[in-house]
Amino acid sequence: MAHPSSGRTMSSAEQLRMVRVNRISSRSDLFPRLIAMQKLADAQGFAIFRVSGSGLPAKQRLVCELENWGSANAGFGKAFTDAYGDILLDHIDKSLLPLSWAGGYDRAAPGPADFSPFMTRLQDGILPFSGLAFPVRLGAVGNGFILFTGDEIDPSSDTIVELHGRCCHIMMDLLSLDERRTAAAEALSEREIACLQLAGDGRISEEIAEKLGLSVHTVNAYLGSATIKLDSVNRIQAIAKAIRLGYIS
Repeated sequence: MAHPSSGRTMSSAEQLRMVRVNRISSRSDLFPRLIAMQKLADAQGFAIFRVSGSGLPAKQRLVCELENWGSANAGFGKAFTDAYGDILLDHIDKSLLPLSWAGGYDRAAPGPADFSPFMTRLQDGILPFSGLAFPVRLGAVGNGFILFTGDEIDPSSDTIVELHGRCCHIMMDLLSLDERRTAAAEALSEREIACLQLAGDGRISEEIAEKLGLSVHTVNAYLGSATIKLDSVNRIQAIAKAIRLGYIS
């Protein structure tokens, strides 16, 4: 895509910054970016695992948040955590180097040989699929791994670095979604949620007021405050966001 004034081509880093200017509103917004990263890795699937629990690693576990392995490969998540879960939990406390492993049908681990000092090699042949796991550590919460899996994955060293950077942005956006949902849940009152629900059902302010035994002015005030708390520009957007976040149906 050319810049309208200079005519130069935008770099991938500039394009990525532009994508991140618009905050994502749901997890589904992450899928196109993950699919693009999967293609860049020449992989057949992706998954996001986050560290759940706190304290000692023995009390933590990896939870799959997003994946596109499909119903035919429903056991992949458990197979992966059974094989490497404890190792990855220990690894993320000590290192941010990417990890790789070769599946039962591959002859070599993913990644170029000259990049091997900058990667951690897991035991090969345990799983049927090969893969790369990129650790992301964001502090007390938001830590985890983004995986790309397939057969004979062989990205270049530059691609591995690029993927790791994009994984950090994905995890930051996922954490931001959780934080915004928690903040909204704490901020919205029962009355605000009730008014949003009825507005979402197609009721006008007068009908909501009659239903809840409130004045029209009070209903509009509740809807207005809910709209502000949900960081929305109008009532319609607030209703849509409340539905996406699961506060109303």
